[in-house]
Amino acid sequence: MGQDLAEDFAIARDTFAEANDALGLSLTDICWNGSEEELTRTKNAQPAILVHTVAAWRVIMSERPITPSIAAGHSLGEFSAYVLAGAISFPDAVRLVRARGEFMYEAGELRPGAMAAILSLDDALLQDVCRRASEETGSVAVPANFNAPGQVVISGDVEGVRAAGELAREAGARKVIPLPVSGAFHSPLMVSAAERFSPVLEATVFSDPLFPVVSNVTTSPVDRAGDARDLLLAQLTAPVRWTESVQRMIELGADDFREIGPGSVLTGLLRRIDKSKNGRSLGTTSELRTCFGEA
Repeated sequence: MGQDLAEDFAIARDTFAEANDALGLSLTDICWNGSEEELTRTKNAQPAILVHTVAAWRVIMSERPITPSIAAGHSLGEFSAYVLAGAISFPDAVRLVRARGEFMYEAGELRPGAMAAILSLDDALLQDVCRRASEETGSVAVPANFNAPGQVVISGDVEGVRAAGELAREAGARKVIPLPVSGAFHSPLMVSAAERFSPVLEATVFSDPLFPVVSNVTTSPVDRAGDARDLLLAQLTAPVRWTESVQRMIELGADDFREIGPGSVLTGLLRRIDKSKNGRSLGTTSELRTCFGEA
């Protein structure tokens, strides 16, 4: 993960080395030599994704600088967006997301939960399904990620998510896909993680972002440091309103999107949210080389 960037671009290599120093451990060894199981542990995966994103961004800015008008990040990606916007220093962000991953995992150990993707069901109907499942089981089931029209992830107690999945099928969902996660992210089950994360955020220096970052929680553009800190805490227990976030960016004039990071999931979601908008992922060496080779 990110090894091709580090091998091809010195600035990416330096970015991974900076992350190692910030954490006091070899994240590069985990990313490049560790097992898939070790890398996908949330305490490792979160900083790894952020570092890959920042490395790719630094490569872009060194080779072909761009000036974003607005940005957004999906869950963890919101931290990356604030780094790119200059609101959080890179070393601080690496330490923040490492702690965030640890606290989220431990919250899952304290109160085991589940998540499931629900396909082809209206958002309002799914919200009602979650409400009914919670009432019938006496447990938690809530929408956690509104990723695109017809693609929503639910989260909560194991029994609540199971019941909501059954009700979703009865209501006409095309698929209910259990997700391999270590906790019920973006749900009330993450309250203990939020309580532990709050003082860590408070101790971190934030600056006003250089360009607005659309919040997962409110779908409004954030341009003040204090709001950024508060909303990064709130997103631990609140749903990721990604569909609305992208729509808000479009309302504010965005029509050319670049996904910076190790994948192209958000570019695919953009096509489902608004096919008329141009989107492109820039995270791997091949994608960046192709971009830089263009006129």
